[in-house]
Amino acid sequence: MDLLQWLERTFGVIQPHRDFLKRPLPPRVGYAYCLGGVALCAALLSALTGMLLSLYYVPSAREAYQSVVLIHQELRLGWLVRSTHKWSGNVLIVFILLHTIRVVVSRAYRPPRELNWVAGALSFLVVLAMGFTGYLLPWDQRAYWATVVGTSMASTVPVVGESLVYLLRGGDEVGGVTLIRFYSLHVLWLPLMLLLLLWAHFHMVKRLGIAAEL
Repeated sequence: MDLLQWLERTFGVIQPHRDFLKRPLPPRVGYAYCLGGVALCAALLSALTGMLLSLYYVPSAREAYQSVVLIHQELRLGWLVRSTHKWSGNVLIVFILLHTIRVVVSRAYRPPRELNWVAGALSFLVVLAMGFTGYLLPWDQRAYWATVVGTSMASTVPVVGESLVYLLRGGDEVGGVTLIRFYSLHVLWLPLMLLLLLWAHFHMVKRLGIAAEL
């Protein structure tokens, strides 16, 4: 308690958010409105375990697979950290999808919340991209060929398809450059984009409140 009081005197982070945390909820708000919160918890858990994995993972075509084997088989509780990272990512995707369905059913995307809907939809796309880029990182046969197929699908985009494939792979074929590029996207660029989108999302929730159920 003394520590919290000291933090409040020093940084003043509790009082500005007290009204947001204690604001009244609309009528008939149930557990369906907690889906977004579950997704946020899964995102935080995925981020924490991802930071732990990055201490031992080697994003190199020669060493990536062996570093994953080391994490999974030799490090104490490494298998647990890796499995938690994998399943928290899956839970994140599932609950964002359920949260999106709840928003559509309750028509919470209507004005004045249309921009919040855009931020949430973009967050969903970024999370899917994080799942796709993370799938290559174990650098085994399944991950390799899944990435070959996944990046090839970009060639169907009119006009810029071939250029988009080259941009994703970093060359004509999936190789070490692709691995480095996907690793950079997975641990740096996409998380940064997600952080900004979630900040915008929660900021608008704070300003507009929770949409009441129809």
